[in-house]
Amino acid sequence: MSLTLPTLPEGRVLDVVRAPSQVLSVASALVDPADPAVIQLCADLVATMRVSPGCVGLAAPQVGVAARAFCVEVSGHPKTRMTHGLIVLLNPEIVEASRNEKGREGCMSVPDLTGDVKRATKITVAGQLPLSGERVLITTDAFEARALQHEMDHCDGRLFLDRVASAHALHARKIYLERGDAGRS
Repeated sequence: MSLTLPTLPEGRVLDVVRAPSQVLSVASALVDPADPAVIQLCADLVATMRVSPGCVGLAAPQVGVAARAFCVEVSGHPKTRMTHGLIVLLNPEIVEASRNEKGREGCMSVPDLTGDVKRATKITVAGQLPLSGERVLITTDAFEARALQHEMDHCDGRLFLDRVASAHALHARKIYLERGDAGRS
């Protein structure tokens, strides 16, 4: 079941910032879905995500913009059970979450590490669509739920590193790629 998104302009591929960049550790501001700069940012996020190998999501802080905006697309990932296709969401908030489960995550802003992070296995997220500002509810589970929570953390100034239980839960990316585990966002 796909989410119907408004047509975005052509996106530009942007540079992804890396930790410890300050923009990755501050809570982002709410955005106006009709603002042309926000609409272009959404298009740029999608374009940047799509050209980045293994990337299943990207948030505005990861391209240096402290805005509550992100995109997620897990459709082609082997861990996906439920998918809504391309999701571009503004001003998101979790309205319901189930029990937590540990899973491996990576991040384009932390390219050398992955980590084991506990996240809700089923969530309902509320947010707005770019252009129209329409409020939508997305209920999903498994890998798509994990990806949404990861991107929402970016909007709140958090990295997956902030959620790992201990140094034993961190892994060098080399090991991660050899095992062929989850995508990064």
